[in-house]
Amino acid sequence: MEPTEITLRTFDDDTALTPAGEGVWEGAIADGWATPRGPLGGYVMAIVLHGMELAVADAERTPRSVTMHFLRVPEVGPVTVSATVERAGRSLSTVSARLEQQGKLLGLALGAYSKPWTGPLLDGAPMPDVAPPEGREPVGDLGRGEPPAFTQRLSMQHRFGEPPFTSAERGETGGWLGLREERPLDAGAIAVLADAWFPAPWPRLRALAPAPTIDLTIHFRTALPLPDGLLLGRFTNRVVRDGFFEEDGELWTADGTLVAQSRQLALLIGAEV
Repeated sequence: MEPTEITLRTFDDDTALTPAGEGVWEGAIADGWATPRGPLGGYVMAIVLHGMELAVADAERTPRSVTMHFLRVPEVGPVTVSATVERAGRSLSTVSARLEQQGKLLGLALGAYSKPWTGPLLDGAPMPDVAPPEGREPVGDLGRGEPPAFTQRLSMQHRFGEPPFTSAERGETGGWLGLREERPLDAGAIAVLADAWFPAPWPRLRALAPAPTIDLTIHFRTALPLPDGLLLGRFTNRVVRDGFFEEDGELWTADGTLVAQSRQLALLIGAEV
């Protein structure tokens, strides 16, 4: 008997969209991207980014700023993305998008897509000096407990902060990370990496507290796509109040190029310190 050939799903498979009308595309939330509370927000955002890119339909206009608000927790299964170019100037396009599932609105997004503009490079945010990445192995022990399902799609190598739930003094985490699958780093991949590390307040807690994202903004600081590789991510938190926290993130290539800056507002449900 011939062995059965197993086809592994790719990131492009999991973010694929097919036309379903003017400015409308159909896709699906794939299995395997689960967190303690629904699929990873950055993965959900990647699907919406794909729809926005299709609406812009100009490879020279790459994402520069995208904000998404998450209204409901998606389920595994079909979704619909609607994207509209609200204005297209000579160099910059402003795009809005909606994500729906079973007739319910899951998310709203607004983005700016632009060609590069002529100007100086003034870099005041150098990449931290850390040990280089070591291979591209799957996620190992990032703290206490079994890692969530989506981390098996990634390589993550700790470089910043204390383990989660250790009552640390600072809210900081991060390290080298990337998709285990070798592919160019486009906006969707960067959205995943900007949201992949465990939340920055977790080291300050003493027990697990699910942290669903309320909104996520990513500023893409270089034209995309970039060649395949791991990025260095550092994520910090300053304030937790009324159950909400902010998280600021930065992503660099191995040569020190700042790829993206992110900020999200999220909840800490049942946090204990």
